[in-house]
Amino acid sequence: MRIIIISQWFEPEPIFKGLPFARELIKRGHSVQVLTGFPNYPGGKLYPGYKVKFLQIENMEGARVIRLPLFPSHDQSGKKRILNYISFAMSLFFMAPWLVRQADVVYVYHPPATVAAGALALKWFRRIPFVYDIQDLWPETLEATGMVGSKWIFRAVSWWCNLVYKQAKHITVLSPGFKRALVERRVPQEKVSVIYNWCDEDQIKIVDRAIAAEAEPAMRGCFNVVFAGTMGKAQALEAVLYAAMWLHEELPAVQFVFVGGGVEVERLKAFTREKHIENVIFLPRRPFSEIGTVLAMADVLLVHLKDDPLFEITLPSKTQAYMAVGRPILMAVRGDSATLVEHAGAGLTCEPEDAASIADAVRTLYKMPREEREAMGQAGLKFYRERLSLAVGTERFENVFYAASYKEPKPIEPEEYE
Repeated sequence: MRIIIISQWFEPEPIFKGLPFARELIKRGHSVQVLTGFPNYPGGKLYPGYKVKFLQIENMEGARVIRLPLFPSHDQSGKKRILNYISFAMSLFFMAPWLVRQADVVYVYHPPATVAAGALALKWFRRIPFVYDIQDLWPETLEATGMVGSKWIFRAVSWWCNLVYKQAKHITVLSPGFKRALVERRVPQEKVSVIYNWCDEDQIKIVDRAIAAEAEPAMRGCFNVVFAGTMGKAQALEAVLYAAMWLHEELPAVQFVFVGGGVEVERLKAFTREKHIENVIFLPRRPFSEIGTVLAMADVLLVHLKDDPLFEITLPSKTQAYMAVGRPILMAVRGDSATLVEHAGAGLTCEPEDAASIADAVRTLYKMPREEREAMGQAGLKFYRERLSLAVGTERFENVFYAASYKEPKPIEPEEYE
């Protein structure tokens, strides 16, 4: 097949459905073109060697990558973020139909929802059907994270999304809950397939614990509960700090390790100092390729999100990465995430934003025989390889692409754990 990928973010930006996905499709015999912007995510500044211009075409491991102009930004300014999204959407709409070679199907990575402008242009002017891959439910996510407060913007985004859903040949989503939400919006059930995400497998580095101990002296001799990733309002990590405080006297060997960046980091550090929480350490953000030593020293890997109905139907991307490194997971997220971890036997679940529940789960894991925890980690790894890996996910996308391009009668629906 001839496949076009539309994504605002692509290599060298950190996106797991970027170059690894394109490479896997090429390995399977397909030709791939990519429409993307000039790399500036997540910092909002252009990567070295790049500058915004009218057009740039590269060849990346066999994929034809077409870069279109945008306004680079990714800070907390809502206006700049909107300008970032809209500028790329306009470039796509007016330029994409004239730049791409003929194709059988377009794959669109959402967010942001504005990238669908390119898919609509290619459908209307070049008659190329598109598959819309939803990673965030807009406008619900924008409202839940506080990014959009205006009712008219909310309604406009909702109208846009409904238009895109109607125009898409097929829609893929990351969880059963997302599918239910779209069906409630009157998207036909047969038009939506659940394809679970994989992680960036190129960046998974398994490090021997003895070697890791040399690199992470602050984690030696402790039972480490590790949270790795963005620390923002959606993660609601204050409850985890309270759990750490309550466990310190009872289980002094337990240590909570937070590694990453985000808008809440400094506030969480200040809270830790104010409450004199001594069993918590913060490590600076580092690329996933360099976090292997921290993960190797982890006894438990923690996933935590705000107790919000929206997060009950999502699957945090770190879940797959945690499974892939073979460590037991403590899932403090309701709904689909908890169901997946329980089905895989990959760890324990607890209530989000409930310090007592988090503390109870950590206590249970700490008192559990090490062999039992290791078995959980290995169960998660096995589940990842058999159900969630890049190879498995790409095969499922192939089925959807064939169906969308009228080459096969119907995509194969993957299993759903509800």
